[in-house]
Amino acid sequence: MRLAEIYTIAADAILVLHGLFVVFVVLGLFLIYLGKLLCWQWVRNPWLRATHLLAIGVVVIQSWFGLICPLTTWEMGLRSRAGELVYAGSFVANWVGEILYFQAPAWVFVACYTVFGALVLFSWFLVRPRPFNIRTRMK
Repeated sequence: MRLAEIYTIAADAILVLHGLFVVFVVLGLFLIYLGKLLCWQWVRNPWLRATHLLAIGVVVIQSWFGLICPLTTWEMGLRSRAGELVYAGSFVANWVGEILYFQAPAWVFVACYTVFGALVLFSWFLVRPRPFNIRTRMK
């Protein structure tokens, strides 16, 4: 296997990880609110909720300061080392890339991330997590 192929595979893996991060944040919020309606106790797990809030918090802060996500930076660096054009080449890169990376003015992303972050923060109060303790990690 050539070094360029290894870089491409690593870049694709980072892109998939990035996609899973987005799914966790977006689907997580939906499931938290749905869980309140359906009385699902797992949506009140404080470790899950803190991780979810931290995840969107990092995105919001990055957008406010105009920072590019490190996952994007690493992926682009690997693609560059592989000699690829951005998102050219593999199936994974093309399709997941099309879903994650679309064009809009920067302020649109900042506004969307901020509103979404506010909804996640609001969910902390509307769907109260259980108190933190050692046993909650197992539930």
